[in-house]
Amino acid sequence: MTTLALLSTALLFGGMVLYSFGFAAFLFTALPAETAGPTIRRAFPHFYLFMIAGAALSAAFLIPTDPLSAAIMAAIALTTIPTRQFLMPAINAATDSGNKRRFGRLHGFSVGITLIHIVAAAYVLHRFIG
Repeated sequence: MTTLALLSTALLFGGMVLYSFGFAAFLFTALPAETAGPTIRRAFPHFYLFMIAGAALSAAFLIPTDPLSAAIMAAIALTTIPTRQFLMPAINAATDSGNKRRFGRLHGFSVGITLIHIVAAAYVLHRFIG
């Protein structure tokens, strides 16, 4: 069970880092903005589902051996749900209406949430070596 917990947590951490700092950045440097924007918009719902499922799976594997880490992973899963269901549509609406100020605030908030999730998953990974 510990191996599955480690692998699922590592997969989630790696996926979040790759998507946030690799894929999203790559799209905006490789494609014109009018193509990159809609492409990233189509990818984000899948990214959030990956996070919800990955964090929940990791939490389930961690329950027997590390309740604190399980709670952290469950918190990642649970806080990703409103991010996906409410914040992401609000960001899209701000983009569609041309409200750059609102987009900036909401996007900054979503980036902050994702960074907190990455740090939290890194902390759980660190607990495996402690």
